[in-house]
Amino acid sequence: MEKTYVVKGKTEANWVLVDASELNLGRIATKIASVLLGKHKPTFTPGVDMGDYVIVINAEKLQFTQKRLTNKMYHRHSGYPGGITSTTLKDMLNTHPDRVIRAAVWGMLPHNKTGRKLIKRLKVYAGNAHPHEAQNPTPVA
Repeated sequence: MEKTYVVKGKTEANWVLVDASELNLGRIATKIASVLLGKHKPTFTPGVDMGDYVIVINAEKLQFTQKRLTNKMYHRHSGYPGGITSTTLKDMLNTHPDRVIRAAVWGMLPHNKTGRKLIKRLKVYAGNAHPHEAQNPTPVA
């Protein structure tokens, strides 16, 4: 008879470094979401906290088509009537390139208590430098 191995409790979280330069947003966001959830580990168990911390560098160097830069819109609402504000991808990359990756990864995580906990493990930086050298992150392709 086959036994199913189920991990109980919290596992050790590692730190992973992802370089986003010249990569496609959707493809990198799926990899990041998978690492945050812990699906890359052989002992993955749904509902158990198994994910790793992810550091993304060079967020400003993502690759997009010219049409995507002008047509993709980000919306936010202040909560007041008529309080919707829209921003293009091009403007968002110029002002806050970290929010582009964060929004794409958030769309791929569960929208509940678990997802809110996992998105806090994502650290995104526009440039090449990051303050997490002490954690010895392992680079991911």
